Amino acid sequence: MDEQPQPLPEPAGTGGALDRRAELSEFLRTRRARLKPEDVGLRGFGRHRRVPGLRREELAQLAGVSVAYYTRLEQGNGRNVSAEVLDSIARALRLSDAEHAHLTHLAKPKQHRKKSSARPQQVRTSLGQLLDTMDGVPAYVVGQRTEILAWNRMAAAVFGDWSELPQAERNWARLVFLRPDYRELFVDWEQKAIDIVCALRMDAGCRPDDPRLSALVGELSVKSEEFRRLWATHDVKEKNHGVKLLHHPLVGELALRFESLRLSDDSEQSVVIYHAEPASPSADALRLLASWGADATRSGTGRPAPSA
Repeated sequence: MDEQPQPLPEPAGTGGALDRRAELSEFLRTRRARLKPEDVGLRGFGRHRRVPGLRREELAQLAGVSVAYYTRLEQGNGRNVSAEVLDSIARALRLSDAEHAHLTHLAKPKQHRKKSSARPQQVRTSLGQLLDTMDGVPAYVVGQRTEILAWNRMAAAVFGDWSELPQAERNWARLVFLRPDYRELFVDWEQKAIDIVCALRMDAGCRPDDPRLSALVGELSVKSEEFRRLWATHDVKEKNHGVKLLHHPLVGELALRFESLRLSDDSEQSVVIYHAEPASPSADALRLLASWGADATRSGTGRPAPSA
């Protein structure tokens, strides 16, 4: 007998912590729902199938575990689940590497949860100095909760001078979902929004007890219908390189490639660097912005003072 579809949970509140068990339950349910029986070599039973995706018993069979065991896990009880079982379930669900890591973080928090800190994130002085030496290429440092921690003059010229914003507003999620000018800046705003939500989901899997993250999710859930819709998908992924198309208010269309480089000291910070194809119109536009200097960044300052 088909199980009945479950309603999506209410968004997180404005404080406290995300419910790890609920996160685990919804993640597994949504991953199971996206798989069709024919995707894994099972008969779909045509129109008589009332629930989208695989049934729990089908998934349990594919993973080599009992239905009762998998049901307990999908209900959020992953206390004693082994890494081997999680690997089997991840293979059955055809999870990506990022999704597999997210599942492990949710199911085995004692082994994998990273400590949250109420202290502001800091950027090393030498890293801030390195950003300043990158003439002609936009670069910035992003940390936990998609917070923008440091940037150079070219990043300010391309994305806006974040030094003019209060520190709490220097956050990609808030900028993308709550600022109309960023909706206009990104040609494919929907994809940028998806990338941001996926990054926050990954962060939530590592730090479900982070009250600042829960507060951010709660704020965006209240203020943005698009955020609520994307957050309910429970999608996670890491996007470390690609191309962004921008509509810059001063120089017009920009096609910029980017690389996101995670710092090796496990500080949860990444340096994101953008560049244009040589001899392209976008490269000419970046040189034009660089030649304008302080006029392009409005206030002429690219980053807050880093920590010692």
